[in-house]
Amino acid sequence: METLGYYNGEIGLLDEVRIPMNDRVCWFGDGVYDATISENHRIFALEEHVDRFFTSAALLYMVPTITKPQLAELLQTLVHKVASPTQFVYWQMTRGTAPRSHAFPESTTPNLWVMIKPHILPDIYQKIPLITVEDTRFLHCNIKTLNLLPNVLASEKAKQAGCTEAVFYRGNRVTEGSHTNVHILKEGILHTAPRDNLILPGISRAHIIAHCEKLGIPVAERPFTVEEMFEADEIMISSASTFCMSASHIDGRQVGGKAPELLRKLQDALLDEFRCFTCAGRTGEQCA
Repeated sequence: METLGYYNGEIGLLDEVRIPMNDRVCWFGDGVYDATISENHRIFALEEHVDRFFTSAALLYMVPTITKPQLAELLQTLVHKVASPTQFVYWQMTRGTAPRSHAFPESTTPNLWVMIKPHILPDIYQKIPLITVEDTRFLHCNIKTLNLLPNVLASEKAKQAGCTEAVFYRGNRVTEGSHTNVHILKEGILHTAPRDNLILPGISRAHIIAHCEKLGIPVAERPFTVEEMFEADEIMISSASTFCMSASHIDGRQVGGKAPELLRKLQDALLDEFRCFTCAGRTGEQCA
């Protein structure tokens, strides 16, 4: 297969799998999702993504009909059905299928969706432009919910401005990107927003922090302002599908470029981790 769609056990080409209109995701975005990438049919950081998926489900009072190991096994089985060597792996669970009503239905069974399609890894060393967008989303950003309309609108604004991503701010605090976490490097220290309800704590964010600890780079998990971002030595965005990329411009203003060696060290560590993991899928041995 070139692409794969999965819905409650039905497997087919992505464009051919059909979803009931009364799936509550269609009316309310009533569900949770997660996503990562696979190379050589090995799904990167799968356990961490599955853990976050179940955490998000619990925060929305959803009870999965599948266990974590069962979900991981299913996803690993499905990636082998798609031919491309590098894949975007996405899965979501909705509260179930029921007539439209705002309150939770009395009894429903969650629906499980999976989408797998080819993915091209970006050149993470290429500088990219960004813009700022006031963060007007709901105040439960820590749940990886399907209610993504504000994110979609911000992403569209970024595209119309010729930019790659939009950086949200609330008051004067930088929160996160429309589909990424945002970090800055300043005087050799990585500054990243704290794990509160204003950000989704990304898996890639956790890996960046872990690599900083290995490399002896101090980490400050604290709120930082829009002004601090503009004055930073480097501005970075991170996600499961883009790893860690740095900004060249924000709102048309040139930024960053003051700590290229430190930035490259972090990017190399992330890419090496990914390549080492996926290489083991071919050789059966982890890198030294």
